[in-house]
Amino acid sequence: MEHITISLWSLALLIAVALAFDFMNGFHDGANSISTIVATGALTPKQAVLFAAFFNFAALWVFELKVAATIGKGTVDPALVDHFVIFGALMGALAWNIITWYYGIPSSSSHALVGGLVGATVVKAGGLTPIVWSGFGKILIFIIISPLVGFLIGGLLMVLVAWVFRNRSPYQAGKWFKGGQLFAAAAYSLGHGGNDAQKTIGIVWLLLITAGASTTDVKTLPMWVVYACYGAIAWGTYLGGWRIVKTMGTKITRLNSVSGSCASMGGAISLGLATLGGIPVSTTHTITGAIVGVGAAQDVKAVRWAITFNLVIAWVLTIPASGLIAAFFWYVGRSFL
Repeated sequence: MEHITISLWSLALLIAVALAFDFMNGFHDGANSISTIVATGALTPKQAVLFAAFFNFAALWVFELKVAATIGKGTVDPALVDHFVIFGALMGALAWNIITWYYGIPSSSSHALVGGLVGATVVKAGGLTPIVWSGFGKILIFIIISPLVGFLIGGLLMVLVAWVFRNRSPYQAGKWFKGGQLFAAAAYSLGHGGNDAQKTIGIVWLLLITAGASTTDVKTLPMWVVYACYGAIAWGTYLGGWRIVKTMGTKITRLNSVSGSCASMGGAISLGLATLGGIPVSTTHTITGAIVGVGAAQDVKAVRWAITFNLVIAWVLTIPASGLIAAFFWYVGRSFL
């Protein structure tokens, strides 16, 4: 692909915007990691965010950069991506995250980023030709698959635990899971960091490719990009998006130490499998599906289906909404970058 001349200040600004999005990703999605352990009282809120932030960053040493590769070269044609497109994509995703955080909606930061990238590229090209449908189509399909997988695994774990502890009282079973839910939350935080931080790594990598500072070989990706992106998402998680914690921890269904452990582990298994496969799924969709699955396994009436339905509507709107915002910022970026 042809390299585009980008001024140093423009490159620095775009990397700063990318890290701001990454920070907001952790801030917005931190609730996914800590909602179960806060709702059950396993940790105080401050302890929970520090706990989740640590494991978000530790994912750096656990997962290969397969998700970054999918974002960096598997969503749109890199040949049509320039710094204006990347600016539009990041601003579209960042704006949508701020809007949904303000209203306490646990939407997908991942899909906001993908929608922004596609929206800005499409408006530049004047059509859908730059979309890599093999990669983008996979992301669209997993809007449905990832919450279903979380739902099934979370529900099955809840059923399994109920059978194993069938001769124990809820209090006795709960004692076993006081430590277990911390393990489950740690596993989920690893999956969250491994999948979501890599999406920003993929965007910065794409930017460096367009500037001629990197190639499409992941081995040429500078390690400072990896450390910076994992650090930004961990810091955002530490500060925490408390508006969304309440939605995730109490509004969908009531969680205790047993159900909270099953929900976190269901989400962790789903995210781990997706990250190992290089699939940039929504961590929000996955953990929400697991929470709903755990609630439904106990009692279908225990789930607040109206709230769940409203969340699904927000999920469906995320890609087109962030894409439209990104298209606007693409025009804005052309005037000063």
